[in-house]
Amino acid sequence: MSEKLKVGILGGTGMVGQRFISLLENHPWFEVTAIAASPRSAGKKYEECVAGRWKMDTPMPEAVKGIIVSNVNEVEKVASEVDFVFSAVDMSKDEIRAIEEAYAKTETPVVSNNSAHRWTPDVPMVVPEINPGHMDVIPFQRKRLGTTRGFVAVKPNCSIQSYAPALTAWMPFEPTQVVATTYQAISGAGKTFADWPEMEGNVIPFISGEEEKSEREPLRIWGKIENGVIVPADNVQITCQCIRVPVLNGHTAAAFVNFAKKPTKDQLIEALLNFSGEPQKLQLPSAPKQFIQYMTDDDRPQVRLDVDYERGMGVSIGRIREDSLFDYKFVGLSHNTVRGAAGGAVLCAELLKAKGYIEKK
Repeated sequence: MSEKLKVGILGGTGMVGQRFISLLENHPWFEVTAIAASPRSAGKKYEECVAGRWKMDTPMPEAVKGIIVSNVNEVEKVASEVDFVFSAVDMSKDEIRAIEEAYAKTETPVVSNNSAHRWTPDVPMVVPEINPGHMDVIPFQRKRLGTTRGFVAVKPNCSIQSYAPALTAWMPFEPTQVVATTYQAISGAGKTFADWPEMEGNVIPFISGEEEKSEREPLRIWGKIENGVIVPADNVQITCQCIRVPVLNGHTAAAFVNFAKKPTKDQLIEALLNFSGEPQKLQLPSAPKQFIQYMTDDDRPQVRLDVDYERGMGVSIGRIREDSLFDYKFVGLSHNTVRGAAGGAVLCAELLKAKGYIEKK
């Protein structure tokens, strides 16, 4: 009998669901034992459901090919087969909130890649290196849901991973204003060039809802728990533009920042290199050994060369330099479907397990 925790993937046929399945192959703590998707996929073997639509660079894991896909709406059935679930369902926000809480109320923890619960006041939205303390809000959420074991936890938007970690490392210098433009890969829309050929050689200067998320979500990550809810920070002003570019994987950010306490460039670089968190201290399976790397070449980071840094779980920063209007400017890069999506959620689940929030049923 395996000692690994049994995991279900809600929305397992989509791109993020596929990334979850790929990342969890041979995971030392977790084993995918259930996959759920829309009713039209239910009852089929997983390999049949995604035939011709497997979007990962690596082959489909043998262990999942024969899993019979369940109807994601059959909550009790799916929940009975697993210890916890990852959620990557493609539904409306109201439907996602409802179904994730339904799973939680079966005493099944939910670690979600979706945005629907990111602003639910007692749901932790966590980058494990940045705000692991927000998991302390879970007991308050459980009280609201009437659960002893179930809860919902989420990871933040993929676009902020390319600049928010750097700003967090620089918090001792008190950043006050940030202007960021993100250049976002097409996999962030669940696409490849095969099914979005019009993106080749193209730039689209709009991604629905992305700018609001990019401006607001870092403030929630930097917030505090007060009276059982997370109150966002209000000491930093952030404005963003988000642009879709013809890149498969990797979100790049060009950012400008003002500080209340004026650091030197060397101090900023040192802060990046020394920044780490609980995942590194606990040596969690998916944790990068070096969370943030600083690249000294003027033409780095580059997507082709650097997106897979630390297996896609690290963040690359380069081109820190003084600016004529702001104090400093820099460029950041992160892997949007690994650190920014499924990988970030897997790391959250590892930390939740290490903290005792996820256990065998």
